[in-house]
Amino acid sequence: MALIDAGLRGALIALLALVIAALVPHWRHARHAHLVRISISLAASLIVQTLSASPWAEHQLSCPVQAPGIGLSLGSAVLFWLFARAVFEDGFRLRAWHVGLWAAVAAYGGTLCLWGGWWPGWVLMRAVPIVFALLGLACVVGPWRVDLVEPRRRLRGLVVGGGAAYALVLVVMRVRSADGSLSSDAALGDVAMLLVLTALVAGRLLAPRADGLWGEAEALPPAPPAPPAADAQDQLVATALARLMGEGRGYAQEGLSLAGLAEQLGTAEYRLRRVINQHLGHRNFTAYVNGQRLAEAKRRLADPAERGLPVLSIALDVGFGSIGPFNRAFKADTGLTPTEFRQKSLADS
Repeated sequence: MALIDAGLRGALIALLALVIAALVPHWRHARHAHLVRISISLAASLIVQTLSASPWAEHQLSCPVQAPGIGLSLGSAVLFWLFARAVFEDGFRLRAWHVGLWAAVAAYGGTLCLWGGWWPGWVLMRAVPIVFALLGLACVVGPWRVDLVEPRRRLRGLVVGGGAAYALVLVVMRVRSADGSLSSDAALGDVAMLLVLTALVAGRLLAPRADGLWGEAEALPPAPPAPPAADAQDQLVATALARLMGEGRGYAQEGLSLAGLAEQLGTAEYRLRRVINQHLGHRNFTAYVNGQRLAEAKRRLADPAERGLPVLSIALDVGFGSIGPFNRAFKADTGLTPTEFRQKSLADS
C-alpha cells in the first residue's frame, strides 16, 4: 500500500510540474495572464500539499515541522476559488487583496501549531476549505446558464466542479479522523482523486495544438471569432434574433433569459447559444443583453429631444429592473454615470 501511495504521489507531482512548465511561458499572456499566474500558484501549492499530506509526513513529523506545509495546503483553498473565478468570470483581474487573503489564510494554517489544542482554531481550519469550495461551486453554478462558450461549459465546469467536490470530500475525511490526519486508505484515496483531476487539466494543457495553448492565435490581439461555415438553421435564427432584438426591442423585456429568448424564437437553447457566441462573438448572455440595453440608453441620453426624461425612466424602459444595476453597468461601460454622460453628450451637441 505504501509503495502504491508513493507511486501515485510521484506521478501527481510530475504531472503538476509539467502543468507549471506548460504555463510558465504564458506568464505575461495578453488575455490570460491572471489565470496563468493563479494556475501556476495552485499547481505549486498542490505539490506541497501532496508531500505534506503523505502518511509518512502526517504521522512521523511533528506539528511545528509540518506547519509550513499545512499553511500552504490551506492556502490552496483560496487559490482554487480564485482559479474558478478566473475561469468563469470574463474580465477577472487578480487584485492585491486577493493575494492578501491567500497570505492570511496560509499564515493562519502555518501558525496553528503554536496555539496548542485550542479547538475553535482547528474548527476554523476545517471550515476554510469548505467555504472556499462552496464559493468555487458558486462560480460554476451561478453563470452556467448565461455562459455561451461551449468548451468552457463542458470541460472547465467538470474540472472546477470536481475540484470543489474533492475539497469537500477531503474535509469530511479529516473531520471523521480522531486526530485530523488521514488513514493510509484515506490518504491513498485523496491522492488518487487529485491525480484524476490534475490529469483532466493536464490533458487539456499539454495536448499539442496548432493554434496555441488557448485555441487562438497568440501573437494577434483579441478579436471577435469569425463566423463558422454557414448553417441554414443558424442563419434563420440569427436573422430572427436580429429582428427581435432590433425592431422588436426584445432586450427591453425585464428578466430576459436565454431559455425565454429561445422559446420566443422557436429554437433550441443550444442553437441560440451557438449563434450568439460563434456568429455574434459574445461569451456571456447577460453581457450581450446589457450591451443592447446600454446602446439604446446611450442613444436616448444623448438625444436633445429627451433631455427632460428622467434617467430612471430610460433605465426601466430599456429593460433594467432598477436604477442601481443600470448605473453600475453604465459606469463600467462608459466610465461615466448616466447623468454625466448626458451632460457631456448634450454639451458636445
